[in-house]
Amino acid sequence: MRYFKLSEDVLIPGRWELRAPRDEQGQKIWTGRFRRGEPVSLNGAIRIPLSRPGKPLDFSVAGAAVPIVHEKVASILRRLAPNDVQLIPVNVESQPDEYCALNTLRVVRCIDDAACEEVQYWSDEDGQPELVGEYRVVAGLHIDPTKVDDAKIFRPWGWPVVLLVSEEVKTAFEEAGLSGSKFTDVTGPERVHQKESYKELTHEKLMHQVDAARETAFRSLGELEAEALVPIAMGGPLWPGHRQAWRTIHRSGSHTLLATDGMSDPFIDRREPSAGFGLELVIETDEPVEPVAGSWPLRLLQRVADEVAEHERVQWLLLKGLMSMEVSGENMPEALVTDEGRVAVLLGLESKGIPRGFITPAGEVRLVTVKALLPAELTYLLDYGRGGDSALATLFTENGQEHICRATRQPVV
Repeated sequence: MRYFKLSEDVLIPGRWELRAPRDEQGQKIWTGRFRRGEPVSLNGAIRIPLSRPGKPLDFSVAGAAVPIVHEKVASILRRLAPNDVQLIPVNVESQPDEYCALNTLRVVRCIDDAACEEVQYWSDEDGQPELVGEYRVVAGLHIDPTKVDDAKIFRPWGWPVVLLVSEEVKTAFEEAGLSGSKFTDVTGPERVHQKESYKELTHEKLMHQVDAARETAFRSLGELEAEALVPIAMGGPLWPGHRQAWRTIHRSGSHTLLATDGMSDPFIDRREPSAGFGLELVIETDEPVEPVAGSWPLRLLQRVADEVAEHERVQWLLLKGLMSMEVSGENMPEALVTDEGRVAVLLGLESKGIPRGFITPAGEVRLVTVKALLPAELTYLLDYGRGGDSALATLFTENGQEHICRATRQPVV
């Protein structure tokens, strides 16, 4: 029996893109529960909004974490692997067909460390005791098929970010002509491809080099705190290196700058070197933010980071220039929250106080500023239409505010 990693084929022209699942109140559902190998209990209807309309797929991934499958896929899995899956009905925006969220109930300890290109484990020194002993990095995944037993669809223990299926499931998908699925053989030791790229530069070494370049760039902006802010458990869409962190930089004039630390990590599952998304997000304020871990600027930065990590199109747009978006306004300063309970941001506003980016051995990285907007500024932007982002950015520059975020200020419009 052969086994395959099942993922969404992101190269399908004109395909749709799905946002993370929402509950009946429009709030994001924590997607980490779909990787535990346990039944999920949810109250009320689950909605799957569209990030980008396009060609519907039989197999998709919502929010980079939750497989969303057409009823045709669900019927195959009920037949071939009834004890391996939980299929939860969902409502996909503007789609009359039946779709389900796929929750895999089997976790199998089967990774073949020696056959993989590279593996790293979480250790006590990493400061996350709940993860010690599990995989921190798995590049070039291969499994030992003798350890799988009768599982037809499952996640590998210690590395639940991937979904694996048996050759029987793969064949059934292909014979049914299902769209959206991509299969990568992960069976046993490597037989054909060699490890040239990793002989020259392992993923770990490249990560260290990118880390060093990024830290140098951060230190050039002010006094960088030694300790990064790291979540107890990763939430939201995956970052390129499957790690999330935030850095605190103290600047002159009692300014605090917060930055994402990991969006420019090399992609962990790609053989070629890369600077991840090619960007890091920064937000700066001159208002008090102690403690940083519970501050509204960090909360806003995290929510924007989730949106950026979730959508390839957003990443592409940010590398080109300005864009705006809205995120949840829960537990945010009242002055920033719209009547709809959202907070708007302008991303990529260039400023004299922030360099455009920095260079790493894996490529160039853009520093993307996050500017919180007041409701009146959002109204101006929407009324302006095409070119509104640039017009608003000009007003901020002329007003002397540029990228600095304040909850207590007057609108520039």
